[in-house]
Amino acid sequence: MEIFKYTKPLSLMAKSKRFGAVSVVLLLISLGLILFKGFNFGVDFAGGTLIQIKYEGAAPISKIREAISVDKAYEGAGVTRFGSDDEIVIKTKFSSQVLGDDVGKKMHMLLKETGKFEVRRVDMIGAKVGSELREKGLTAMILAIIGILAYVSFRFEWRFAIASVLALLHDVTIAMGMIVLFNVEVNLDILAALLTILGYSLNDTIIVFDRIREGIRTMKTSDLSTVIDESVTRTLSRTTLTSLTTFFVVLTLFVFGGEIIHGFAFTLLVGVLVGTYSSIFVASPLLMWLGFSISDYRLKEAEKLKRQKEKEKMRAMYEQGML
Repeated sequence: MEIFKYTKPLSLMAKSKRFGAVSVVLLLISLGLILFKGFNFGVDFAGGTLIQIKYEGAAPISKIREAISVDKAYEGAGVTRFGSDDEIVIKTKFSSQVLGDDVGKKMHMLLKETGKFEVRRVDMIGAKVGSELREKGLTAMILAIIGILAYVSFRFEWRFAIASVLALLHDVTIAMGMIVLFNVEVNLDILAALLTILGYSLNDTIIVFDRIREGIRTMKTSDLSTVIDESVTRTLSRTTLTSLTTFFVVLTLFVFGGEIIHGFAFTLLVGVLVGTYSSIFVASPLLMWLGFSISDYRLKEAEKLKRQKEKEKMRAMYEQGML
């Protein structure tokens, strides 16, 4: 199935500076949001307690806030609806040392005048544990990027690796900027979504790079922009179909999946859009800007092939007893 009928290459690289300017603006906005507004860390990373409560009818938010305010342990606690009118979440910065072990029993005492309800979930994480989770999450992302750099360097050439890693950093930074902009609570689900974006974006970029490498081998021209335009145009239908399929699946999760995976699905939605854009309009132009030379690459490939043939010849002579 072809969305874009291939007749002649699209002149994408001629507009690379415009796309680069768009990316720079998005990156600056995202970095500004991250540095000056900051993340809204959830209980997983900031520490504290999360209590999920379900009422038989609509939850009386104002009465709940008034009822828990009498206890200093819940001073400054946030009370928000959780997906529906009858379900709420209470978040406080205090953990078990202040709240005690039997939080559910205490909730029944504090909220007994607000209606019939059940405590469905109590999550407690200490500040130290939250800090450790943040550090481990950052370490996981750095290790993933280093692994990607090593893999692409081995499979392609170091400029391909640098271009792919820069494109991944572009995608993750913009995704984090959108998380900050829309005040999405950052927890382990969001970290999982960011790591998923790394894998998804890399997959798209590798496919485009593989087609570019094939174009370098089969096309006679030594003009890199011509090879990139031809290669990207040939992968455009495949990239669009894959991205649209993924986008609609994630959109379904975002709309119908409920509050629990809302942040995860939102982050993936941004990641799919930005990852598709970067694999075409960011990663490929970076090859040109990093000074990749088709002539030098073909020369290295020819030398590598020559050495391989010499090894095969020596092996054949050895097996025949001529050495």
